[in-house]
Amino acid sequence: MKEGTREEYVFLEHLEDKFNQGLADRLLQALRNLEHSLSGYQVTRLEHSLQSASRAEADGADEDMIIGALLHDLGDELAPYNHSQLAAAIIRPYVRGEVTWVVHHHGLFQKFYYAHHFGDDPNERDRYRDHPWYQSCVDFCERYDQAAFDPDYPTPSLAHFEPMLRRVFSRAPFDPEVIGEEHSLEP
Repeated sequence: MKEGTREEYVFLEHLEDKFNQGLADRLLQALRNLEHSLSGYQVTRLEHSLQSASRAEADGADEDMIIGALLHDLGDELAPYNHSQLAAAIIRPYVRGEVTWVVHHHGLFQKFYYAHHFGDDPNERDRYRDHPWYQSCVDFCERYDQAAFDPDYPTPSLAHFEPMLRRVFSRAPFDPEVIGEEHSLEP
């Protein structure tokens, strides 16, 4: 890389910009792929994602949080042990810091509902109790994530959320007016 010329890097930047214009399409395809992902639940991972986003929308959440809910488990296939962090990294340049923090931590906060079955501490999330977005993550998990495994819940299709996803991912990445304040991801 240190031998690259300005012209070569301008050329590559042009190609990268063009490629990045297809990000929303790639995210939609990744969501579709969740239809055939991890099994064993009463709904597919895609249905879970759609139901999470639908619950957020019905709750009056803004587009950032709805898209966070839609994409929160996108990392399941590639990063099963840190799927939350992968999903947070994907959305971080395009949504406010609170949503990134919530998505980043939702996996740990979800343990509240099942950790006791494995002899783990269901209150491990409490190490973040003093964080300004702690309650937001608690609410996200309670209202949008843990409840979104209901095969009878009326859930719109991915097409319903596509315009919203395209709007969010058409924003300028890392726009301070959008991402606002960011807090440390660790306690």
